[in-house]
Amino acid sequence: MDLGIRGRTAIVCASTSGLGRACAEALAAEGVTLVINGRSTDTAAQTAKEMADRFGVDALGVAADLNDAEGRARLVGMCPDPDILVTNNAGPPPAGFLDVDAAAWQAALQANMLSAIELVQAVLPGMRVRRFGRIVNITSAMVKTPHAFMTPSVAARAGLTGVMKAVARDVVSDNVTINNLLPERIDTGRQRQMAELAVAIRGITLEEAYAEIAATIPAGRLGRPEEVGAACAFLCAEGSGYLTGQNLQLDGGAYEGLV
Repeated sequence: MDLGIRGRTAIVCASTSGLGRACAEALAAEGVTLVINGRSTDTAAQTAKEMADRFGVDALGVAADLNDAEGRARLVGMCPDPDILVTNNAGPPPAGFLDVDAAAWQAALQANMLSAIELVQAVLPGMRVRRFGRIVNITSAMVKTPHAFMTPSVAARAGLTGVMKAVARDVVSDNVTINNLLPERIDTGRQRQMAELAVAIRGITLEEAYAEIAATIPAGRLGRPEEVGAACAFLCAEGSGYLTGQNLQLDGGAYEGLV
């Protein structure tokens, strides 16, 4: 299926590994020019080269810390007029609610709410003028199914979701859409972190932890990063202009609610 975005340009945040990389690969497969982002200059450049060689697209690696205003400015400065923006950043570590101090709350808000908001603010005016824009925020299932050990993530992601819903309604008439991906139980380093937490708390093996995680999912397995990438590419399609302000859950059927 041709998504109609060949030749478009995308900034994909935190895209040297994990879900960010999966989204970048899915867009590259559609012929999208990429700006790859990571904290390491060498890693970003190497990932960009791999994308260019594999998919035959132009790809630029930009080293930038998304938690830093200078880093965000550098990233946008290398591609001031993207057609697509995929925001993504490492989530806060799991912690009991009473163990979360003021610094941890501030760090979570900066990494998983404010950084994305400021990137959207930077690229949104140009998208509206050009009458095409696709913004996808990789958030978390914690937005709809909060967990007591993930409260900093809940706070930051839910805040971002609220802001993006309001903005999405305001810009869709200019063919700019804003949607969120809510992954859960995807087989990435983040899921390994959660499995290792279970090992530390309960004294089980890593294999047992993974088996228990899979048993909670109706699909009977963890999700694959490329499945998240495919969903991201769909939201960025030319034909997705009537789909905005939504939270797309990628959880193998784990969410038990109706809406």
